[in-house]
Amino acid sequence: MEFIVTTMNTSANICAFLFLTIGFVAGKTCDIPSFLKICHRNDPKLNECVKQSIDLLRPYLKAGIPALKIPSCEPLRVPRIEISQSAGPVSIRSTYTDIEVQGGTSFILKSVKVDVDDNRVRLKLYLPRLKMNASYNIEGNILMLPINGNGLMRGNLSDIDVISTVQGERYQSRETGETHYRVTDLYVDFNVGQANIHMDNLFNGDSTLSNAMNLFLNNNWDIVEAEIKPALENAVSDIFKTFSNKIYSKFPLDTLLPP
Repeated sequence: MEFIVTTMNTSANICAFLFLTIGFVAGKTCDIPSFLKICHRNDPKLNECVKQSIDLLRPYLKAGIPALKIPSCEPLRVPRIEISQSAGPVSIRSTYTDIEVQGGTSFILKSVKVDVDDNRVRLKLYLPRLKMNASYNIEGNILMLPINGNGLMRGNLSDIDVISTVQGERYQSRETGETHYRVTDLYVDFNVGQANIHMDNLFNGDSTLSNAMNLFLNNNWDIVEAEIKPALENAVSDIFKTFSNKIYSKFPLDTLLPP
């Protein structure tokens, strides 16, 4: 099974990776908002500190944090995602543009595990619900049934469990000579409890075929999700990894996570 995933970044992608990064941004106390808890990598309760830092930050994400140049995270906007899957029960080529996702700031952080020596972070999150809107273009086959169309897509997802593992490495900056951190691999695994998806204008506006396909997709969501899940996880991982390295490149490790 082959996946080709292309993503384009936007400034609002800060929100997508924020809970993985901002919990580590320390710097000088006068440079950061008072509500941001500073964590130290030698703290024996580092995991608890990072979790508290993220929990304290979460209420501020909806409106944005001007002091940190963080825009509003509600809704999260992603310009474009392309997914091409050429084999298996779900064989599609699809493009989604002007994507808006609401509900991301309502996440519940269940656990954090920071391995300083191995440069690894693992987080478990729970999202009660997400609401999505996008323009779509799709062509292919889903469980042997043809699907094609373009228009607006609306989706409501609930009971979402997310596990994210971030693997990084340390390197010496040629410009400053200081030690920095960068993400080498980022894995996202998610499971959606329930989903309701509706695509307008399938089959050139044929309402009978369109309604039948939307009903089929929702009745068989668990099967469809299992097939497209790797591609979606790759898309999310690409967004997170690209933006996180933009943040990390600006700060030495001792600033992000002081001793």
